[in-house]
Amino acid sequence: MGDPGGDVNSNLLIPTGTGDSELDNAVYRWLQWDKGMYHYLQKCFPDLPNRGVVVGYDTRGHAASNCTSQRLAKLTAAVFLSRGVQVYLFSTYVPTPFVPYAVQKLRAIAGVMVTASHNRKEDNGYKVYWENGAQITSPHDKEILKCVEEDPEPWDDCWCENLTDTSPLSRDPLEEITKGYMEDLKAICFHRELNQKTPMKFVHTSFHGVGHDYVQSAFKVFGFNPPIPVPEQKDPDPNFSTVKCPNPEEGECVLELSLRLAENEGARVVLATDPDADRLAVAELQDSGRWKVFTGNELAALLGWWMFFCWQKSEGRCQVENVYMLATTVSSKILQAIAIREGFHYEVRWENGYMCGTAVLDKDGVSAAVVVAEMAVYLDSINMSLNQQLVHIYEKYGYHISKTSYFLCYDNATNRRIFDRLRNYTGPKRYPQSCGAYGILHVRDVTTGYDSSQQNRKSLLPVSKSSQMITFTFQNGCVATLRRSGTEPKIKYYAEMCGSPGQGDQLFLEEELKKVIQVLEEEFLEPSKNGLIRRAM
Repeated sequence: MGDPGGDVNSNLLIPTGTGDSELDNAVYRWLQWDKGMYHYLQKCFPDLPNRGVVVGYDTRGHAASNCTSQRLAKLTAAVFLSRGVQVYLFSTYVPTPFVPYAVQKLRAIAGVMVTASHNRKEDNGYKVYWENGAQITSPHDKEILKCVEEDPEPWDDCWCENLTDTSPLSRDPLEEITKGYMEDLKAICFHRELNQKTPMKFVHTSFHGVGHDYVQSAFKVFGFNPPIPVPEQKDPDPNFSTVKCPNPEEGECVLELSLRLAENEGARVVLATDPDADRLAVAELQDSGRWKVFTGNELAALLGWWMFFCWQKSEGRCQVENVYMLATTVSSKILQAIAIREGFHYEVRWENGYMCGTAVLDKDGVSAAVVVAEMAVYLDSINMSLNQQLVHIYEKYGYHISKTSYFLCYDNATNRRIFDRLRNYTGPKRYPQSCGAYGILHVRDVTTGYDSSQQNRKSLLPVSKSSQMITFTFQNGCVATLRRSGTEPKIKYYAEMCGSPGQGDQLFLEEELKKVIQVLEEEFLEPSKNGLIRRAM
């Protein structure tokens, strides 16, 4: 349910804003990956030709360089079409969640989304989904790479992107999938009559990406008046001309146009989807006149509470034995606290959210946006705000104070050195036992599969040797994870202090967390020594 900003490492990231020779090399590598994926899927699925693959794309790229997301998607489609495989290629740009949704809906073998999400404008990426509609995990990514290395030369007809216009095996699923997706949204709409009557206004920004039309349609399904779009950001623009970084998770600094528009229009809630509409940020105007921009963990707490609350109330349900709440490995433990208190299940998975419902098995900013809007309307009807409800959740289930941030690191050798040092801190294969004055109780390293909290010292989570990720559990209760981003030149950290239900210890937790983070940064990451660039606030 909660996603503070993690990425599954199933992306092929290539630079597209380069010179001609570099561009040709980038497209060449793209076709190599396409071919490798074809060979791997062929090995795994004898019925690949009939079931086919789904291909979608966003609005990235520059027409002048002829390396748009659309062109790359057509090249991907051409690889499969040239080998007699059915291809469901969307005829226009779509949100990333439409691809995993379509994979399930059409019973396809796999899906490819051409997007670099909220990365810099020069990048593009290749996101792969398996037949279950979830992003691929190890060993599939490694096996695809192995197939690439075994036969790296693209076929001649791979370059024929016009195959998508002439092949009888090419089909546009746009109308069917859009209709099905919007119809399935009704399953997570619980207060349509209230939505139709509300005087509340919402502002939505799509950050120059794909989200505008689809969020507008989702609001219609829920009975709302359409959200007010930010005019400068509602239409696709691969240059992201009004923001330095098209990532709504950067907070108030990138939401300036949205917040000013909301103030002028009398809207109290701002919703922001990133360029491929799989992420969501939310801001709420407080009585003080200041804006509260919710963190990913805070939104997870609100959405988790809301989905459980609505599920219980909708049919008077009280049996919770088969209820599960999912969270990523770096998410807040607030969802776990809710699950324990309410008596249902909590699972930690190597996956991303926000997932509201089960129609899309990946994070989905479109559905999350309209669900947040409905939650805000319901709370407003009982004279509560989103932030007031968040406080109520913390008072009932315990304050969970978290901090997520990052350092920029462009050198791969430096990244490896930082994490290798932590694995050999006091000797070969010996992790740190303390960080400054703070003792460490347990260490979990999913890169190597080590977990000191387990009797056999083996991690229960899947091992991912290609990524760097170590979690430290401190004796004072703080849990902190250091992680190398899979798609950006960042070393991220996620840290949290958890309080007990009914205890008003928010300030103590905040101060304690601040102290741990300060020591963690200086002793484990050594920013000055390693030339790390601190996140610009």
